[in-house]
Amino acid sequence: MNADKDIARKTAEFLIQINAIQLNLTNPFLWTSGLKSPIYCDNRIILSYPAIRTFVRDELVKSLERNFPKPEIIAGVATGAIAIGALVADQLGLPFVYVRPEPKAHGRKNQIEGTARSGQNVMVIEDLISTGKSSLNAIDALKDAGLKVLGVQAIFTYGFKEAHQAFERENLQMRTLSNYDSLLETAQLIGYITEKELEQLQLWKTNPADWGNQNK
Repeated sequence: MNADKDIARKTAEFLIQINAIQLNLTNPFLWTSGLKSPIYCDNRIILSYPAIRTFVRDELVKSLERNFPKPEIIAGVATGAIAIGALVADQLGLPFVYVRPEPKAHGRKNQIEGTARSGQNVMVIEDLISTGKSSLNAIDALKDAGLKVLGVQAIFTYGFKEAHQAFERENLQMRTLSNYDSLLETAQLIGYITEKELEQLQLWKTNPADWGNQNK
C-alpha cells in the first residue's frame, strides 16, 4: 500500500493545487457511509487539467507495470474511475470495462459494462479508496463473471485500517499514487494547513466515527 514518497508528495501537491482536496473543519462533509469528514477528495477534477491528468495516467501505468502481472483487461469502478481507467487502458493498448455499484434495473441489466471474457486477468482502477467497499463490490462482480482480479491500483487512499484488512482478507494487493499521510505532510510544507488544522485532521484519521460525534 505504500506509495513512492516523491510521487506521493507530487500527487498530493497537484490535488491541492487544483482544489481536488477541500477542507471544512467547522461544517464537515457527510459521506455516503454516514461518516463526518473534515476533508473531501474529488479526483474527478483531475480530468479538467490536461498536464496533471497525463501525469496521473502515466504514474498509474508505471505503478501497474512495476507491481502487477500483465493484465488482459482494465476495469474502472463507476463512476469516479471510469475516465481515468479508460485513459490507463488506452495507454496500455488494452480493452476497458467499467463496473457499476449494482446491475441496472432496465435494459440488459448489466453490472459490468463492456466486453470481458471469463478467465481474463483484470486490473481494477479506482480514483479513491476510503473503506474499500466500492472496490470490493466491483471485485466481487468481476469474480462472479469469471475474471481473475490481479489487484487494485488507485490514485489516493485515506489509509483506513478497515480497507487494508479488507484487501488482505481477499488476498489482493492495493497500490496508490498518494495517501493521507503524504497529503498532510505536503499540505503543511506548502502552508495549506495550520498546525491546529493538522492536529484535527490527524485526530480524524485515528477515529473518524468518534471525531464526527465530537464535532456535532
